[in-house]
Amino acid sequence: MSISSPPSAVLGVDIGGTFTDFVLVQDGAIVVHKRLSTPSDPSVALLEGVEHLTLPPSADVVHGSTIATNALLERRGARTALIATRGFADVLAIGRQDRPDLYALVPQLPLPLVPPELRFEVNERVTADGKPLVVLDPETLGPLIEQLRTQHVESVAVCLLFSFLYPEHERLIGAALNGHVSVSLSSEILPEYREYERMSTTVINAYVAPLMERYLRRVEEGLARRRLRIMQSNGGVITAATARKEAARTVLSGPAGGAVGAFYVAKQAGLERIISFDMGGTSTDVALFPGDIVYTREARIGGVPLRLSVIDVHTVGAGGGSIARVDAGGALQVGPQSAGADPGPACYGRGDLATVSDANLLLGRLSAEHFLGGRMRLYPQRARRALAELAAAMRVATPEQAAWGVIQVANATMERAIRAISVQRGYDPRDFTLVAFGGAGPLHACALAEALRIPRILVPRTPGVLSALGMTIADLIKDYSQTIMATQDVLDGATLDTIFAPLETRARDDLLKEGIQPQQIVLERSLDMRYVGQSHEITVPQPPDGAWLSAFHAAHERLYGHRHDEEPVQVINARLRAIGRGPKPIFAPLPEGGTDASAAYVGEGPVWFEPSAPQMTPFYDRERLLAGNVIAGPAVLFQLDATIVLAPDWQAVVDQWGNLLLSRS
Repeated sequence: MSISSPPSAVLGVDIGGTFTDFVLVQDGAIVVHKRLSTPSDPSVALLEGVEHLTLPPSADVVHGSTIATNALLERRGARTALIATRGFADVLAIGRQDRPDLYALVPQLPLPLVPPELRFEVNERVTADGKPLVVLDPETLGPLIEQLRTQHVESVAVCLLFSFLYPEHERLIGAALNGHVSVSLSSEILPEYREYERMSTTVINAYVAPLMERYLRRVEEGLARRRLRIMQSNGGVITAATARKEAARTVLSGPAGGAVGAFYVAKQAGLERIISFDMGGTSTDVALFPGDIVYTREARIGGVPLRLSVIDVHTVGAGGGSIARVDAGGALQVGPQSAGADPGPACYGRGDLATVSDANLLLGRLSAEHFLGGRMRLYPQRARRALAELAAAMRVATPEQAAWGVIQVANATMERAIRAISVQRGYDPRDFTLVAFGGAGPLHACALAEALRIPRILVPRTPGVLSALGMTIADLIKDYSQTIMATQDVLDGATLDTIFAPLETRARDDLLKEGIQPQQIVLERSLDMRYVGQSHEITVPQPPDGAWLSAFHAAHERLYGHRHDEEPVQVINARLRAIGRGPKPIFAPLPEGGTDASAAYVGEGPVWFEPSAPQMTPFYDRERLLAGNVIAGPAVLFQLDATIVLAPDWQAVVDQWGNLLLSRS
């Protein structure tokens, strides 16, 4: 596939639970590669892929890492200590005292990342207006350093009260600890009020930073001086040096790459209101775009709050490798446990447990001959044996009936996820286009669109590696914030300029140091605002006319259905997003081929679209399709990185960019 791209080669790498995906943009072409992930050391698959692609020495590598995510989910981070103001070390355990599972008779809260014996306190205090009340004595830090050494602490999170207003005490501790342990300061990671969220985010950063440091060191050594950039959770990239220091920003980098890629491809095709549906080997990520990318600072990873800007993605444990089983009550369960890459689904040749991929293979939706473009062998008999055992546990007659049940349960899980980001937030799915990608997304897209009455589906040209492609087109983005806690009187232009000036100076300096040209820098202001007396705020982007109050009232009405123009407004935080624009690949149009798609026909076979019996279904090689080709369902389309199932009564049209546009025929 030809594109117009920057002269230097760019490689996007997305490491998933089952496959590691590669997209190389070089010399006006895209090269796609997939290989099984190596869970014990993800860098092994990454570097093997780089060697396979014979990456030029001048190439840039953009990488979405799962190191931080897995460390949090599996509680396998660094041995971390917390240093807090005297009397506040247990804020980490107390939290907000909310109940995430409201109806649980015995609520089970996740254990804090720092155990009680590693929470330390120092004698200092800063007032709410940022003035030192009890000055920190540097002489008291010597015994504390010795305690950290005897406890074999590897990383330290420092979170002192009101440090976002007076960071000097944290900096003093950081200087004393430098050279002894890895240090994360809350005044640098998240200089905002709300001590619990600030503490939790700083602890997350400290917990994963040493792991990220070791991982990135191995990757950089293997890349032999090629420039390495890391995908962030906010949809932008940062340098490897920044990722080492602020590792928490990479926690949701994989889903963010997919969201950026989906929005870019859809916008190029003339679609802006989309629901992205990314089904991989381990999980499914969905996001809603009502015309632009939506961000949030309310993410939770493994039950732990992360208050950094992230793309608003909802994740459920349903993927191609999700394991199917019958629970103690006799109900069929699919996921969230996954067979991953090792041993993988039964049909991969090593595992014995039935998964969603095994069900798709048995129902004819996957092809043993065409999987990964024929480059990876599948074992249908192993899938049949695994599903026969599941059928016995389900008390159904055939493995195919068990496989049908597995698909329905997985679809129901993913349907609930899409409803959570659309219907439950006041959006009608019928007003959106479903963008289906990931290795397994196009297999299930028609069924989900039918259930949700979504009228259109867009399957990108490279659906199985779209997250990696999204990383190659991502801009360099940095987020800055500062708590100001002021009344609405600050909203005049001169005062706001004074507030944003230091953030903007820092942002420009940071981007210039990373090689961004001044004309490529875009600065976007926003304010966190609320009515006086409210406990939570709304982030309001800078309005074109400068009328901040009107913009806030309108945003409040849109979100909550009411506004109070006469009520006083409080400004909590100033936020700045600094964007370093980079060149974007532009897909060259496909040659026109008329409506006849017969040149791409490669045979037919039995495929199950109903639980009663299969029907003979034509197969197509997607690589042979031309712009304008029309395929009537049912049909199955094969390509290297994914398989597309076109249900009966649906049709697919190839657009000029090589996307498939699916709709009811």
